[in-house]
Amino acid sequence: MALSSPPIERLIRKGGAERVSRRAATKLAEVLEEYGTELSRKAIEFAHQENRKTIRKEDIRKAVKELSW
Repeated sequence: MALSSPPIERLIRKGGAERVSRRAATKLAEVLEEYGTELSRKAIEFAHQENRKTIRKEDIRKAVKELSW
């Protein structure tokens, strides 16, 4: 897993939780990693459509919009 638990636990606490189980942090990390991977694939598609290898923030924005999150 690419995302470690402490930053994920901080995100959950930032959302308002007082306590966070290790399993909850692990599950959120899995979900975020899955979404991030899908988002990256879509951003890569946008860059390739414009004959670029470099992913730009505009590609990420378009991917977020298309995946409607």
